[in-house]
Formats: sequence, structure tokens, C-alpha cells
Amino acid sequence: MRIALVCTEKLPVPPVRGGAIQTYIDGVLPFLSARHDVTVVGRTDPALPDREAVALAGPSLPQGRAGGGTVRHVRLPAEGGAESYGDRAAAFLATERWDVVEIFNRPAFVERIARAAPGARLVLSLHNAMFAPHRLSPAEARRILARVDAVVTISDFIRGSIARLYPEYAGKLRTIRSGVDLERFRPGPSPQSEALRARLGLAGRPVVLSVGRLSAKKGIHVLLEAMERVLLTHPEAVLVQVGSRWYGRDDADAYVQAVRQQAARLGDGVRMVGYVPYHEVDAYFRLGDLFVCASQWEEPLARVHYEAMACGLPIVTTDRGGNAEVVEEGRNGLLVRPCHRPEGFASAIQALLDDPDLRRRLGAEGRRMAEESFSWERVAREQLAVLEG
Repeated sequence: MRIALVCTEKLPVPPVRGGAIQTYIDGVLPFLSARHDVTVVGRTDPALPDREAVALAGPSLPQGRAGGGTVRHVRLPAEGGAESYGDRAAAFLATERWDVVEIFNRPAFVERIARAAPGARLVLSLHNAMFAPHRLSPAEARRILARVDAVVTISDFIRGSIARLYPEYAGKLRTIRSGVDLERFRPGPSPQSEALRARLGLAGRPVVLSVGRLSAKKGIHVLLEAMERVLLTHPEAVLVQVGSRWYGRDDADAYVQAVRQQAARLGDGVRMVGYVPYHEVDAYFRLGDLFVCASQWEEPLARVHYEAMACGLPIVTTDRGGNAEVVEEGRNGLLVRPCHRPEGFASAIQALLDDPDLRRRLGAEGRRMAEESFSWERVAREQLAVLEG
């Protein structure tokens, strides 16, 4: 089959600047391209050519050819925002014939792509609550859901939010949770993580790790307030916060400035690392002793949970949105309820710092869960079942 994967206008594929959707696409490409002719339509980036064909090495699904295949990348300008980019994507698709087009996180593209690729099966892949009423009117939503052949969501939370609004289309919805590179993200230190530990002055100190963008909905301010309490009982602990306001940049808005001032008051108890390229972020996971996600919003299901599990880290997270679908209380992590109370985070962090055996047990179970359920091979197998109809 000839398959087109249409990424959003936000970030390029491969994920040279990060991005959950971009990482998802990149993770399944070796498996999809082993069986089909795959083209990725994405945005341009200074680090990448506008057109290229990439031969992918790697394993295939049992029914596929040995090794990966060749993937074509067609990168289009993102100037003018989503609407202009969507028009460019549709114009490109109209120049060739497609068997299947999978559209990532942009339901608004569906109708124009349907016109551009007549006869193609259309699959909509949702990584956020894109059918919320403030995003799409009921009339628009029903037209889109009627036009697509299937809707893939990354969590039951996202799937359920659509099914509740439009129950007549529930049969088109399927959850396919994301995955993680189990070789890159694995338990134990690496040469890179040990070098980071030395550079950041972390020798002999328990590391509380957080990886995420610096925005109010990600709750970094709540975690920093929690660390004030943690440092009273565990002054040797240190929070390592990886992330910036947006992928690929370290400029500061008012929130980031406030968070940096808050962190400065904790002195040696915090390292604000800033933006880290995605190909380097695994080294930070491998120097952590526990992982914290302080989401304050209805998180679709943050992919950092998969990465922390793969690295054998016990997880402290909120039950907002889809997070609790992969983090079970007392099995591979601890859940903080309600999410806005820093004392809840402090108590969970202190419990893990006080009990090395608990940390090891939760972390080991997380790695086992990642190996069993969250490989890219599993994601690709389920995605192929949808694409192949």
C-alpha cells in the first residue's frame, strides 16, 4: 500500500526538536516501511532537507520483510499557521495516488485531504482533545467523524471524551497507546549520564527528575513548592528539571521568569537544565532516582511516563487526563490527588526517598510493564491493523 502520514505544522519529523507526535511517527516508521510504501508529510526545518528518502534499518514485524524500509519525507513550509500548512499538505497529496492517509491531530485537515486524495482510506490520529466543543462545533465534528474510516487515540481518556460527545461514532474509535525505545531508555547509568552527574554536581545525591515544558499546566511551580518541603527532611536531594518554554529554544516568558526565581530560592536543591535535544534526553532519565510529572491539566497521556518506566524509575504523577492509565498506585508509581497540592507531591517524594526498596520495586515493575506493553513494535502492530483495514 501507499501510505501518507501527515504530521502537524508544529515540529519536524524525525524529532530533532522533540515532540510527542513526532516521536510516535519516528518510532513506528521502521515497522510500517518494512511492509508498505510510506511518505511522511511534515514541516520544514533548517536542520533537515525539504525532500529526502531515508533507508531505515531495524526489525520488522514477523509478517514483514527483514529489516526496515525506505521512507520518503516531504517537508512543507509552516508559515501562516495550521490552515496554510494544511492547504499545502492537501496540494501535495493531490499530486499522487494514496491508499491510506493518516492525519495526526488536525481534524480540520480531514475534509480538504479527502478532496485531495479521493478513494484513500482516511485515519485520524488524536494526541490531544481536538474534539472539545471550544475547538470544533458539533456540526463540524460530525462531518469529520462521518468522513474518516477510523480514529486512533493515544489514551482511553481522549477516546472517551469523543465517545461521550458523539456516541454514534464510538465504533470508529480505538485507543493505541504510545511507545518507547527500550534500548535507548533503559535502567542504570550510561557514560553520558555519569558525565552529566559529574557536570551537574550530583555525586552521591538522590535525584528527583522532571522532564517537561515550562508552562503553568505542566505544574513546575507546584513541584518547586513541593521541593521546599522535601529539602527540609532530605537536604541532600536535588530536583533536576529538564525543559524550556518551547521545543528547541530557551527564551523566557513571564511564567518561566517566575519559575526561575522560585527555583533560585531553593539554591543547591535545584538544577534548571533548560532545553535538551531529544536525542540526549535519555541520559537525564538514566541519572534519576525517581520521576515526577506534576501535570495540572487534563493531560492526554504524557509520553514521559513511558520513558521513565523504561528507565526503571518509580513515578509520582497526577491522575489528570490519561496519566493514570499507565501509572498504577503502588504498582509502578504513586498518584497525587488533588493535583494542585504541593504537600501531596512532597509526601510522595519523601516516601520514595525514605524507602530504597520501594523505589526499586516500583521501578522494576515499570520496566517490566514497558517491555511487555510499550514497545514500538506493539504500537506499529496495532497501527498497521488500522491502516490495513
